[in-house]
Amino acid sequence: MNLNDIDRRTLLTLARQSIDAGLAALRWTAMPPAGLSQPLLATRGSFITLRIDKQLRGCCGNLAADRSLGEDVWRNAWASAFSDPRFPPLETAEWPDVHIHISVLSQLEPLDILTEQELLDVLRPNIDGLVLERDQERATFLPEVWEHIFDRREFVRHLKEKAGWPGDSWSSEIKVHRYTTESFGEREEEPQITAMASQWA
Repeated sequence: MNLNDIDRRTLLTLARQSIDAGLAALRWTAMPPAGLSQPLLATRGSFITLRIDKQLRGCCGNLAADRSLGEDVWRNAWASAFSDPRFPPLETAEWPDVHIHISVLSQLEPLDILTEQELLDVLRPNIDGLVLERDQERATFLPEVWEHIFDRREFVRHLKEKAGWPGDSWSSEIKVHRYTTESFGEREEEPQITAMASQWA
């Protein structure tokens, strides 16, 4: 289900309001009541990417769709700004330079994969986001990562390394899911809707 321009703009506004509220209160704040459209009330997962001068400044998301899309964007925007463990919490002085990008996820599709070669055979470059999971460890790449890694084997290798596993290893215990995204964000020069290429997530 694709979002129209009004729904996309509403989600970008919610993301900015969430971070505004976090900077003002110095803590997480609940999303205020809002008259959201039906597509934004649907249960879908999302990732929010923050960039400053095209450099990653935070990215957090939710692979499991367990709340409304509007609520998911609100929570993930706050997390991207203030609780991404790779970065210190966003400061007020940085906020005017931040550009927001949103990726709305499809449902996760489990793949019946036993070998890495089987995965490589069905993986669709520039289309698939990928999740690898084993025991308590899980890592994902959004589809936009294909813009930085063009080769299927390298894509999978880097994702294994992100999960903390040797890049040349494979185990039949690895669970594999794929998904697609609908991605959009603000222009670099002004907060408008545009096609986007997400940073690595």
